[in-house]
Amino acid sequence: MTRSRTSQPDNQPGSRPDEPPVCPRHPDRVAYVRCQRCDRPTCPQCQVPSAVGVHCVDCARRSATSRRGARSLLGGRLVSDALVTKGLIIACVTIYLAQMAAPALGVRLAFVPAVASSQPWRFITTAFLHASLMHLAFNMWALWVLGSALEPVLGRWRFAALYALSAVGGSAMIYWLASPTSSSWWGLTVGASGAVFGLFAALFIIQRRFGRDTTTIVGLLALNLVISFLGAGISWQGHLGGLATGALVATLYAWAPRDKRTVYGVWGTAGIAIGLVGLILLRAGLA
Repeated sequence: MTRSRTSQPDNQPGSRPDEPPVCPRHPDRVAYVRCQRCDRPTCPQCQVPSAVGVHCVDCARRSATSRRGARSLLGGRLVSDALVTKGLIIACVTIYLAQMAAPALGVRLAFVPAVASSQPWRFITTAFLHASLMHLAFNMWALWVLGSALEPVLGRWRFAALYALSAVGGSAMIYWLASPTSSSWWGLTVGASGAVFGLFAALFIIQRRFGRDTTTIVGLLALNLVISFLGAGISWQGHLGGLATGALVATLYAWAPRDKRTVYGVWGTAGIAIGLVGLILLRAGLA
């Protein structure tokens, strides 16, 4: 009986058993290291380190593409860490240290209803200022706890939008409830509390959306609201405005149709931002 044998062209690099393996992308380079996924030889230039061994550039690219396509429960891109949350905390701590070095910075960035229309940046910059180390520590702890839970679910840009809109919403509520004939019109307000209350509201709504227990959130939220209304020197107006804005934004994100979450997220966020600007301009016209 005659056995048939398939032969490979002699001019193909690495085709003979006695020839060393070569990189498919660089046939002139010997490569003894193989990709952990496709088992092809890969030269040092084409090697991409992974958790176990190395991947070739083709497998690494396919893996990255599949990760980018993965989505969270609310349609945001899956993230492995709370990068925006960490960035916000670093920004608040850095600005607090700058306040200690230059106290006039707080005066220029804090929210003051009397100058809000001519210095609109104060609506957001006030959320990065703090009156004391204890004030900063409590807000940063709450931001870390809430942000670590919300950012992976919402995705980076939705979470950043939620935080920013809640901060502006808190300032807008202060603006509307301050009277030009009272001392509150010239009072300075600082702190990330309005934005943090917006995160509290968002976590409650998202937990309810997916049928999860909200007892702890309700208890913490109720306690903080009581402190807001009864505590001295606390801007309950800013807390209430942040809470209401955060609830509105979270409702939009949580209840958007599955197949239109990106469209609802982008245009809904823009609509809420425009609405806040409209309310601010209306209040400025009435002042």
